[in-house]
Amino acid sequence: MIPEARLDQIVQRFAYLEARLGEGVDPGELAALSRDYAELKPVVETIAAWRSLIADLEAAQGMLEDAEMAPLAREEIERLEARRPELEQQLRLALLPRDIADTRPAILEIRPGTGGEEAALFAADLFRMYQRYAESRGWKLEVLEESLTELGGIRELVAAIRGEGVFARLKFESGVHRVQRVPETESGGRIHTSAATVAVLPEVAETDVEIDPADIRIDTMRASGAGGQHVNTTDSAVRITHIPTGIVVTSSEKSQHQNRARAMQVLRARLYDLKRQEEMAARAAERKGQVGSGDRSERIRTYNFPQGRVTDHRINLTLYRLDQVLGGDLDEIIDALIAADQAARLAELDA
Repeated sequence: MIPEARLDQIVQRFAYLEARLGEGVDPGELAALSRDYAELKPVVETIAAWRSLIADLEAAQGMLEDAEMAPLAREEIERLEARRPELEQQLRLALLPRDIADTRPAILEIRPGTGGEEAALFAADLFRMYQRYAESRGWKLEVLEESLTELGGIRELVAAIRGEGVFARLKFESGVHRVQRVPETESGGRIHTSAATVAVLPEVAETDVEIDPADIRIDTMRASGAGGQHVNTTDSAVRITHIPTGIVVTSSEKSQHQNRARAMQVLRARLYDLKRQEEMAARAAERKGQVGSGDRSERIRTYNFPQGRVTDHRINLTLYRLDQVLGGDLDEIIDALIAADQAARLAELDA
């Protein structure tokens, strides 16, 4: 059953936003109003299409009483009833509560898990995969912090990704990614299993997260790194510790001022995500089979090189095109995860 009162509320809100934007508003308010307007516009268009179909259906049913018009009316009713389920599904999806973070840029963090050097090399493979995916979608990726091993593996990598719908499409990537292959460092030809952890956090503005200066400790360190990084070491590296949560963020580029700004950017994202995860966990306690809980310890995907397959364990999806996926062709997996999440939330509404 489509709640008419809810539809009226959305249409009225959209009309208000349209009127406010037509009046001319100050720049500080313009961005928020424009964002809300852009998000509601496709919803209102779907509502209008749904209401038009219902009106046409009622008109056609009224024509059944006219003997001459009845044959045409029956054809029209059949056509409209055939279209109705698809449009109704579109409307139900449009009415699903939105993740307020979906429109935000993202902070991507990748760290090796079990598996030593092979895990670090796999972490580098994952970064290249996301880098190519970002390029394919026209997103901008900026590395904020990078620590490499001597063989080119990743000890830790933090990057910002900006563009349209970044967090909405990448948020299900958080978790443990596992690889099964013969390591380049293995001479015996045995298949090893190793892992890397991916965290995708919504990037936030200073106004979204207030950080009490008394809650942080800022340390300046001598920057250094493997693989030729920071050969000319300076005391520019910055480490910020958020005392209440124990979260530690570092940045070690050349400029101390830039390092402090970047470290605060990542700290805000982690604190915002921590709050968001707590809210999601509270909701998930009442929902079973949630896709993409965001649990960093959850094993979400396996990349099996001998069989050339990728398996996403949350939705039991297996693709036999490992090379393309690692080459950045992630849309099929991400679309399937989004669809599964939508189906779970629709089922929750219908329960």
